[in-house]
Amino acid sequence: METPNTEAVNFIEAIINKDNEEGTYGKRVHTRFPPEPNGYLHIGHAKSICLNFGLGESYQGLTNLRFDDTNPVKEDVEYVNSIEADVKWLGFDWADREYFASDYFDQMYEYAKELIKKGRAYVDDQTPEEIKNSRGDFSTPGTNSPYRDRSVEENLRLFEEMKEGKYKDGEKVLRAKIDMASPNIVMRDPVLYRILHADHHRTGSKWCIYPMYDYAHPVEDAIERITHSVCTLEFEVHRPLYNWVLEEWPDTEKPKQIEFARLNVTNMVMSKRKLRQLVEKNLVSGWDDPRMPTISGLRRRGYTPEAIRDFCQRIGVAKADSVVDIALLEFCIREDLKMKAPRQMAVIKPVKVVITNYPEGQTEMVTIENNPENEAMGTREVPFGREIYIEQDDFMEVPVKKFFRMTPGKEVRLKGAYIVMCHEVIKNEDGSIKEIHCTYDPESRSGSGCQRKVKGTLHWVEATTAVDMEIRLYDYLLKADDEETADKDFLEQLNPDSLTICQGKGEPAFKTTQVGDHFQFLRQGYFVTDTDSTADHIVMNRIVGLRDSWAKAQKKG
Repeated sequence: METPNTEAVNFIEAIINKDNEEGTYGKRVHTRFPPEPNGYLHIGHAKSICLNFGLGESYQGLTNLRFDDTNPVKEDVEYVNSIEADVKWLGFDWADREYFASDYFDQMYEYAKELIKKGRAYVDDQTPEEIKNSRGDFSTPGTNSPYRDRSVEENLRLFEEMKEGKYKDGEKVLRAKIDMASPNIVMRDPVLYRILHADHHRTGSKWCIYPMYDYAHPVEDAIERITHSVCTLEFEVHRPLYNWVLEEWPDTEKPKQIEFARLNVTNMVMSKRKLRQLVEKNLVSGWDDPRMPTISGLRRRGYTPEAIRDFCQRIGVAKADSVVDIALLEFCIREDLKMKAPRQMAVIKPVKVVITNYPEGQTEMVTIENNPENEAMGTREVPFGREIYIEQDDFMEVPVKKFFRMTPGKEVRLKGAYIVMCHEVIKNEDGSIKEIHCTYDPESRSGSGCQRKVKGTLHWVEATTAVDMEIRLYDYLLKADDEETADKDFLEQLNPDSLTICQGKGEPAFKTTQVGDHFQFLRQGYFVTDTDSTADHIVMNRIVGLRDSWAKAQKKG
């Protein structure tokens, strides 16, 4: 097979190019994305998905989707289905190459017996606590198990009895026989198999012993003839064990483990364990809550696969852990939507405006562009009348300096319509504003050639045709300028204002919105129609505001 002319853009591609030059794998490139089906994928997994499938595409190779389902206690078909949906949504296809670790349980078991026969594995009767205590630490070598020198025959018999269910959970384990004095603690006789009397979502009750990830993963890679096994940096210390497991594997063409830095993003919880805690404690509405960094949560929030792939490409592949500013992710969704999301008018916190000199009962249509950055999207007609809604924040009875919106005695333009001036404020008994009364200049309609200029232009919604909408304003799950850290209780870092629900008003065009439709609310931000939305109850999620702090920071830099 002819190797594509791929110029390395990161250290992983440099390794692959060198292997191809030397013919290490016959110029094959075969990667895999290996999630554990014990939760929903988050944006950190999206980086791995894009990397592994992207390498397969770049080198005209193959990429497998493989579920490492070696722990039946925490795994569920729900997670399998969600992972499949996430990978497809991101735009990748594994064709007929979907595999499970459980597909190979028989082969793993037989290979473990081969390791026993070669004196490289033994059955240990110590408790998990005893094994942990005997491992030592970085300054103290471990101590050998009293069962380490059992005969091959006894180990084979005990391992078979473990498989047959003769022992309780934790009563025995199969350990690798490596070196209890190794400077790498991972290599101090790690556990290869443990007893778990739990039904598996695919194999049922067939097995009561299950392989550990560090044993299963290299065997899976070898069976599937993976060439480059890409994983996150925390597995670097496990690489000697990965290689050790495969020393007796009959195929001379063994996979190569390569580690890259995991993705950390400010204001995001990136631990699957912590995300599960949020769900189980009902601190969020579920795995797809739009505040969650899960791929399903980002999808419901309104992020597009194009934006997430762009984000993963921009952050690149590094060897050292770092933290990415969430502003970059927001920049990517703005960049993706700015040319294709229609601009429509919606008022999030409405206050009524009555134009007292406009004829009662009359409405007229005004023309507004659908997207000023994309003329091909054309224009639409929007009704205008005597009563409209504007944003509460767009009115100030006693204005501060440089407030160029509506205020008594000063003119402001209504987008696509007329110049108006506030002359009276009607209040409720509690002092809140009930209505704002204005007059309009009939000669100032937009497009009429009126030469008079005003500093402020407001969006608005005509009252009699307004569409009621529940508008959910999402903010960061973690407090501003905070990131998930090990030395803090992350529940104390949660932002109490991460969701604000408003009862807003939208122009009539929103009546036909469908779940997943994207919009830019004029002067507000980007929004998407939520999955809770129905024809009678429209629900909109704020994806991101219009302010682009990341782009501004790049210009300053």
